[in-house]
Amino acid sequence: DVVGQTGRVIGVDMTPEMLQLARDNADKMQVTNVEFRLGDIESLPVADNSVDVLISNCVINLSPDKGRVFKEAYRVLKPGGWIMVSDIVLLRELPDSIKSSVEAYTGCIAGASIKKEYLAAITFAGFGDVEIISEVSLRKEEVAGLAASINVRAVKTD
Repeated sequence: DVVGQTGRVIGVDMTPEMLQLARDNADKMQVTNVEFRLGDIESLPVADNSVDVLISNCVINLSPDKGRVFKEAYRVLKPGGWIMVSDIVLLRELPDSIKSSVEAYTGCIAGASIKKEYLAAITFAGFGDVEIISEVSLRKEEVAGLAASINVRAVKTD
């Protein structure tokens, strides 16, 4: 119960199928303070300063404009609200063979940013208290040592 009885969590996805799955799961769990909307992560269908918590699970790295995504998250959060992001980041540049691979893109690797740049985009959007909660290097043979899965928490401080 992270946001309490009066808090809100809004999930945004670009596919109706995933939204329906999320709604079904919320119903099963009898969670009433969540809402799921069809939309684009670079232009969220949410009013300014209206959200307590924003959660993203491995989709920001698919956006070509990650800075815009974090600015949108900042825009919709109430002061003191926070984001929790699980995503793939690069520990170093990918070889061209992986960068151009459709499989690597759909597997959330080819669209990923260098970790330092990813974290800088969060800070540049205005977030404070940016904290890596956990980090695990990916073990797939083709990306071992090149990428990691991270969980990041950041707070809207104004």
